Amino acid sequence: MKTGEAVHHHHESRARSKSILRGLAEHIRLYWQLWAMVLPAIVFVVIFAYVPMYGIQLAFREYEIGKGLTGGEFVGLKYFIRFFQDPLFTEIIINTFRISLWTLATGFVAPIILALLINQIGNAKIKGFVQTITYMPHFISTVVMVSMINIFLAPGNGLLGRFFGDTSLMGETGAFTPIYWISEVWQHMGWNCIIYLAALSSVDLALYEAAKIDGAGRLQLIRYVDIPTIMPTVGVLLIMNMGSVLGVGFEKVWLMQNTLNITASEVISTYTYRIGILDNQFSYSTAIGLFNSVVNFFFLIIANMIAKKTSDTSIF
Repeated sequence: MKTGEAVHHHHESRARSKSILRGLAEHIRLYWQLWAMVLPAIVFVVIFAYVPMYGIQLAFREYEIGKGLTGGEFVGLKYFIRFFQDPLFTEIIINTFRISLWTLATGFVAPIILALLINQIGNAKIKGFVQTITYMPHFISTVVMVSMINIFLAPGNGLLGRFFGDTSLMGETGAFTPIYWISEVWQHMGWNCIIYLAALSSVDLALYEAAKIDGAGRLQLIRYVDIPTIMPTVGVLLIMNMGSVLGVGFEKVWLMQNTLNITASEVISTYTYRIGILDNQFSYSTAIGLFNSVVNFFFLIIANMIAKKTSDTSIF
C-alpha cells in the first residue's frame, strides 16, 4: 500500500513539474519581448549588486593582500565588536541618525507640498515653467553644490554669511545639519515632486468639478481630492526611503567636513572611507558597511510591516 502511494505521489510530482514547465514555456512565448527588454537591467543588477556580495565575507576574515578575499584567517565578529567598542561609535551613530532623519523628514514632505501647489496652477505654461525652474538644481553636481554653499556662507562677503558676522557657519557644529538638509531640500525637491505630479495627473477632472460645485475651495480640493490620490505613492516611497535611514550620502558630507565641524559631521559612510581607504583597514571597514546595510534592511522591513497593517500599502 505504501509502495503504491509512493508511486502515486511520484507521478503527481512529475505531472506537476511538467505543468509548471509548460506554463513557463507558454509565458516566455507570450512575453519574451518584455523579458528581452528587461534583461540588460537584470544583468546589471546581478553584476553590480549581487556579485559584490561575495566580498561580504571580508568582514569576518583577517584580510591579507597576498591571500585574496577568502585566504585570510577567519576571525568571526571581531571587527563588529571592535566597532561597537570604538570611542567614536556613539558619536558616529548619533550624527548619522540626526542628519538622516532630518533629511528624510524634510526631504520627503517638501516635494509633496510642492507638487500639491504646482498642481493648483491653472495656466499650463506657467505650471511648466515653475516645474522646470524647481527641478533644475537637481542637475548641479555635488562638488559645485558644496562650493556654492561655501561661497554663500563665507563670513563677511558671502550672500548669506554677511548676516552672521565674522563666524563661518561651516565651522559651527550646530549649523552643519541644518545646512545639509536645507541645501538637500532646495536641490532635490523639484525633481522628487515629479512622481507626485504624475500621480496627480491621473485624477478625474470630474472630481474637481463636482467638488467646486459643492463649494470646495483650493484647500478643500487639496485635502479631499489631491492628497487621497497620492497617498498610495507616498506610502511606497516612504517605505523605500526608510531603507536608507543610515545611508547618508558620502560625497556631500565628506566635502562639507572640516576640522571645526568634524564632531558633528562624521557619519558611518565617511568613517568607513577614512578607515578602509585611507588607513587600509579593509576588513574593519567592510564590517562597518555590513552593519550599516543590515540596520537599513531592518528599517525597511519594519516600515513595510507597519504600512501594510495600517494602510494596506506595501512593496512586498
